[in-house]
Amino acid sequence: MGLTQLNFAGLNKVEVAIARLKEFEPLTKGEGFYFADSYGKDSCVCLRLLEMSKVKFEIHHSHTGLDAPELVKFGRKNHFGVIEEKPTITFWKALLSAHMRLPQRQQRWCCELLKEGGGGGRYVVTGIRWEESGRRAKRRIIEVCRRDKTKIFVNPIIDWTGKEVWEFIHSENIPYCSLYNEGFKRLGCVLCPMVGGRELRIQIERFPKQVEAWHRASLRLYDVMLSKHSVHWQSGEEMWQWWLSRKGEPKINDAQCMMFDN
Repeated sequence: MGLTQLNFAGLNKVEVAIARLKEFEPLTKGEGFYFADSYGKDSCVCLRLLEMSKVKFEIHHSHTGLDAPELVKFGRKNHFGVIEEKPTITFWKALLSAHMRLPQRQQRWCCELLKEGGGGGRYVVTGIRWEESGRRAKRRIIEVCRRDKTKIFVNPIIDWTGKEVWEFIHSENIPYCSLYNEGFKRLGCVLCPMVGGRELRIQIERFPKQVEAWHRASLRLYDVMLSKHSVHWQSGEEMWQWWLSRKGEPKINDAQCMMFDN
């Protein structure tokens, strides 16, 4: 089904998404939507739909300090009026203090720390889609956050395919981050544990400064761990190479972005 194909009510997917936003806006009781903008392609689509629907909304972006520089520059240039939400503690400090372990696919403490704190008591619009992963295929158009019951997610393009996202971007001439043109399938934190295979290799080549920051932090982390308890790696470098290898990690959909998975 393409964007122009009509449903039983005679509406295409763009019209359906706009209708969803208009339907749920009264639930915000005049406060408007909290739009969780990642600056990625799906967020670009949601932003245009919010504008087309003429509903009230604020744009919020979780500034992790780990995002690709090109993505941050794109968002600040093209998404006007963004409120940048910054964590109470940086990732690097958290890594060496309470958490003391490199994040992994099934232990992504960094997402909760850096991305998922905002939007309490609000109706939060996201760009998640069923097609992205088996986990997201179970999500609903509107749902209560598992971690914060005061937060309600509204997912207007949940039933869109990736092809339809790009169709809408091109038909509406919506600006998007140039990294997609370099072969990136998902945009988020550099060296995110959800990235593997070819895209991980691309990131290592493309973002040497960010990779070196990760490397230095990993070596410091090893020293801290060694001072507190025994570790099975012989050196910080061995631990770093193990983490980069993603050995023993469950397979994932490379296009999957974990933000706001509840």
